[in-house]
Amino acid sequence: MKRFNKTFLAISITLASSQAMAAGFQLNSQSATGLGRAMAGDAIIADNASVLSRNPAAMALFKDKAVSLGITYADVNVSVDDVSSATTNFGSDDSAGSGKIIPNAYYIQPINESWAMGFAAFSNFGTGTDTSAITKDTTATTQAPIDLLGETEITSVDFNASVSYRFNEYISIGLGVDFVYGTGKLTRNGPLYAGNTVIVADYYVADVEASGWGVGGIAGLAYEINSNNRIGLSYRYSPTIKANGDTIERLGVSYDQIEIPLPNIAQLGGFHQITEHFALSYTAQYTQWAEFDKLTLLDSAVDGNNVVLKEYQWDDSWLFSVGGTYDINDTWTARIGYMYDQGVVGDLSSLSIPDSDRNWYTGGVSYHFNQKSSLDLGIAFVRGKKTHLTETSAFVGDVTATTQSNAVYYSMQYSYNF
Repeated sequence: MKRFNKTFLAISITLASSQAMAAGFQLNSQSATGLGRAMAGDAIIADNASVLSRNPAAMALFKDKAVSLGITYADVNVSVDDVSSATTNFGSDDSAGSGKIIPNAYYIQPINESWAMGFAAFSNFGTGTDTSAITKDTTATTQAPIDLLGETEITSVDFNASVSYRFNEYISIGLGVDFVYGTGKLTRNGPLYAGNTVIVADYYVADVEASGWGVGGIAGLAYEINSNNRIGLSYRYSPTIKANGDTIERLGVSYDQIEIPLPNIAQLGGFHQITEHFALSYTAQYTQWAEFDKLTLLDSAVDGNNVVLKEYQWDDSWLFSVGGTYDINDTWTARIGYMYDQGVVGDLSSLSIPDSDRNWYTGGVSYHFNQKSSLDLGIAFVRGKKTHLTETSAFVGDVTATTQSNAVYYSMQYSYNF
């Protein structure tokens, strides 16, 4: 959420209105084991192949081939309450969110004592909201802010290929390339009024259905202090993506592409085996959202018809998490974690995809069938803060509302070492 496809998140939150700005919902759910400990230390723990999503250098810790296959269900609950202009209360929607199924797959292949390679498919970002019920009230007699509310669906898949190299018993490095495919749908429409009279029954402010690819990369470092303590560092480069659309229309004008700059992400993770049975892990992640400064609409048919759709004032954000892993016996392992996830929106917010600081409370277990295979389960309760916001509609002026976004993640994973 905390990475759904940033390309189509940007399409969704921006085309709604020239005055709208919002952050999306990041999916910190690349594995069931990681989810159980709030993704703490996932850049270095390397207890299964899912470490590939966070730090390719950690592949150097594997002596045998490893595979992990998992699936997560995110039950998202978004409420948008008391949407009001200076003169009218347009209503509320307590069920604007929707659930998402998020699969993942990882494979790591040691080549020799120095080299390893890996392949992965996972999702970093995704969301689904629908606030159109507020704008389509058939009993209404006044204009609703149809440019601020509507349906948003985003899905993304990251395909990663990486290699690692071990210099010595302490230091390893890794490099990888990310191919990101995303699809997104956005509608912003509803009745258009002149005074108290409907003049267009279903006026479209925006109608977007787009898909595209982006290519980025990741570099990582693993430092093994000793067998019980290690630290991992990674930096993910995100490119500027040009998304092609089957439909990219705003106020009746069609465009071919949307150009979107994406933020880079730095992550530090640590792992410390405190006792024979208990290990402590932690993560600090920094996302350069300030680089996401503007979106540009591109029209290949008319030279010079490219326009800046939206300027941004987003803030760089931090994520901090801490987790514990306890080996109960040879069969069972338990995990617990906490994450503080800082919202990325500065002074401006959006009705369509609420953003705020979030607290994650997580837990999980693993059942080890034997020394080579395990079934992992994880759960996370995500709680966002209530946000009181004001957003400007081109149709009704300033609009106020109270929004909140919560979620519960359920994750299951099977891991096998050959």
